[in-house]
Parts: sequence; C-alpha cells; structure tokens
Amino acid sequence: MFSAAEFFSLQQFLHSNLWRQEGFVWEGLSSLENFFQKQTFKIESKLPRNVFLENEKQISIGVGVVIEPGVFIQGPCIIGSHCHLRHGAFLRGLVVLGDHCVVGHGSEVKRSIFMNRAAAAHLCYVGDSILGSDVNLGAGVKCSNVRLDGRKISVHHDGVKTETNLRKLGAIVGDGAQIGCNCVLNPGTLIGKKSLVHPLLNVGGVIPAHVQVRAQRNWVVQPIAEKILEKLLK
Repeated sequence: MFSAAEFFSLQQFLHSNLWRQEGFVWEGLSSLENFFQKQTFKIESKLPRNVFLENEKQISIGVGVVIEPGVFIQGPCIIGSHCHLRHGAFLRGLVVLGDHCVVGHGSEVKRSIFMNRAAAAHLCYVGDSILGSDVNLGAGVKCSNVRLDGRKISVHHDGVKTETNLRKLGAIVGDGAQIGCNCVLNPGTLIGKKSLVHPLLNVGGVIPAHVQVRAQRNWVVQPIAEKILEKLLK
C-alpha cells in the first residue's frame, strides 16, 4: 500500500529511479539528496536578464524552457524540457521538474517533484510534495508540510496508522488530479489519480482515486429587501 505505482505512471518520467519498487511513495522525497549527488548538470536554454541562479553549478535546465525575468532558482535543481517558469517563481532547492511543467507567478516550490505537465501556476506553495503527471493546482493552493506541533507525520487509512518518519511531508497528488483554488492540503495528504478537490477546502488524510471532494453548500440566495434595492438602483 502507498507505493508510487498506486499514484503515478512512471514509465514516461525520466527520474523514476527516485523510487524503489517496494517502497512508500513519499520515499521519493527522502532520496532527493542522494539522487542529486549522482547528477551532472547542464543549462540548455537561454536565460533572460534578471533571472537569479544560486549554486548555478548544481542546476540543470532542459531545452525549450521559458524562464521569465524575476525567477529565482536555487540549486540543486533539475528542470526538464519545455517548462515555463513565470515571473516571480521561486524554486528553493532539491526540486525536480519533469517536462512541460509550469511554476507560475508567486509560486514557491521546495524539495518537491513535479512529473510531466504538472502545474502550480498562480500563487501556490508546494513544499516536500509530489505532483503527478497532468496535476493542476488552482490559484492559491497551499501544500502544507509541517504539523503545528512539529511531530513526525503519519498516514491514517482504514484504521491503520503508517509512520512516514518524516517531520516535513506535504501532499502526494496522483496523476491527473485537479485541486481547486485556495485549497489547503494538510501535511501528509495523499490524493489518488484523477480525483477532484473543489475550491476553498481544507483537506487531509487519504483521498481515493476517481472521486471528488466538495463541501455542502452553506450559503443562501434570497431576494434583496425593496428599500435596499431602491438605494442600489439609484
């Protein structure tokens, strides 16, 4: 249970060796330091002025990548081909982006893995998280990665508690899942393939594949009082 294969199709992802076949899906994050020690780094796309690279010798950028002015990239970091990093994007190190990924304005990514075509396009925080292929985070989504009490994170499912032995773990979001605007994914949230999380939700735990998570409506639509309406229409 909770293997990488349950959440992702790894055949098309260049860095599938981040996971052991029999390991837990979050172990891909634990292997990042060792993974980067074995890499060679190369910048293959032209960078505009006012792009800031820290530890440049530990940064790879593939072909066809569009990087707008004001982007900050901290190595070690690998950016696949044909990605788009928009103005104000912040990659804080230990980040792996697959091909055709998007990190947008005001989005911060730290110690995380994006598979092909994953996107955090508008004002997102992605910390210690893994986004599967074709995952989209709506504007303002936050992948929270630390418990308020600072304790190690565990995963609870079907009455079974699984220890991750990680103090920092954000969200694991399976291939094709879509997260609505301004959601908070709590530490250790696992979301299955092609599931939908509606906007403005605080979500945690294990969400199965092919489901939607939504809140019951708690607002009411009613006519405006005539006196108030008269003032509005003046």
